[in-house]
Amino acid sequence: MENTAQLSQTMDQIVLSPEQLLAHWQGHRGLTRRLIEAYPDEHFFSYTLGGMRPCSALIDEVLQMADQSMEGVVSGQWPSFGEGSETPPKATTKQEVLAQWDRVTETINAHWPQIPPARFQEVDKAFGLYEGPIYWFLFYLIDNEIHHRGQAYVYLRTLGVEPPAFWDRPQV
Repeated sequence: MENTAQLSQTMDQIVLSPEQLLAHWQGHRGLTRRLIEAYPDEHFFSYTLGGMRPCSALIDEVLQMADQSMEGVVSGQWPSFGEGSETPPKATTKQEVLAQWDRVTETINAHWPQIPPARFQEVDKAFGLYEGPIYWFLFYLIDNEIHHRGQAYVYLRTLGVEPPAFWDRPQV
């Protein structure tokens, strides 16, 4: 009975549902994927500005964090960041990056239904580094992706490429 009461209390506090949060995140992921597609192949791994990393490195960080986070979000068992036997080798072509992007999207979608609603309020220390409620950490993942996508937008504009409209995030 206590679990039902806790779940009911948690559900009463919801501003958006887990499904809406996932759709929001996947909307951002879809936009970032379109940005990767628009990025000129010859500059993806090498072009930098003002000491920032190349687009490929920014995207690799976003991929690693999302990929390695889902098991911890579900179970509370967090690897050390950058560790894990299932971490694929760094991509060397934009097509490989897009394939990894799609694989991580599938990983997120597969793990998401396993997150108990009350879990979003539980406090963890993700990767032994980021302490806070699970919902906060998920927002961090989304914010980090937006931040790096913004850097890539600047790169694209300086390369004379019109980036995808930032507001065009269809809900999946």
